[in-house]
Amino acid sequence: MKILIIEDEPRAARQLQNLLKKSAFNFELLEVIDTVEDAVIWFKENSDPDLVFMDIQLADGLSFEIFQKIEIEAPIIFTTAFDQYAIQAFKVNSIDYLLKPIQQVDLENALQKFQKKNKTTTAIAPTVLKELLNSIQTPQKRSGILVKEGSGFVQIRTTELLYVYSQDSITFGVTNNKRYIIDETIDQLFNSLDETKFYKINRGQIVSKFSIQKIEPYFNHRVKLALLNPRDQEFIVSRQKTSDFKAWLNS
Repeated sequence: MKILIIEDEPRAARQLQNLLKKSAFNFELLEVIDTVEDAVIWFKENSDPDLVFMDIQLADGLSFEIFQKIEIEAPIIFTTAFDQYAIQAFKVNSIDYLLKPIQQVDLENALQKFQKKNKTTTAIAPTVLKELLNSIQTPQKRSGILVKEGSGFVQIRTTELLYVYSQDSITFGVTNNKRYIIDETIDQLFNSLDETKFYKINRGQIVSKFSIQKIEPYFNHRVKLALLNPRDQEFIVSRQKTSDFKAWLNS
């Protein structure tokens, strides 16, 4: 079975490959692609694979844009971290998907389902694409986050989350009592949170409004935040965002 992976997060791509290797299905990985542009070029220059695993958010846009530029007849299994809102559109349109972080049993079930179905398919209809795009662009903000705890996962409420930061390509979420690993990028997580309650103060940090205890002037027209349970982290609002951040706090 020839497989193509379209995924812009190297860690997620490696995880999927490792899960595939552990599965009972023989496969040949053709390539890992991380942008809409490169995916369009690949499909123009190559025969369709037997199966495509496709992330929704790529480095240069939504993967749905690929279908607007070229017809794809290969079966698609979407991989997504949008657990609260895009999923409904996938279910309604009978589109196959795997929720990140992908679990071995879910992958096995998806592969078994793929093998039982007729492997030939047609391009996704424009009306389906429109509904899927709408589900991404007008999301219902999530109320829970799946986080790692020991060898498994637990769910925490977004109301418990004080702040999020990225360190060594790992996303951490901190509550009053504990620090958790979140298997999503900062951008993926922030796009699913309520922006009236959470603010991305720089490339690697998100803070909740109720965690902020004090704001102080900082070097180069920036501001520094004192948060609950800081855990040796410094929270500096980037200069470009300082004015907008203050407006957000005042709203």
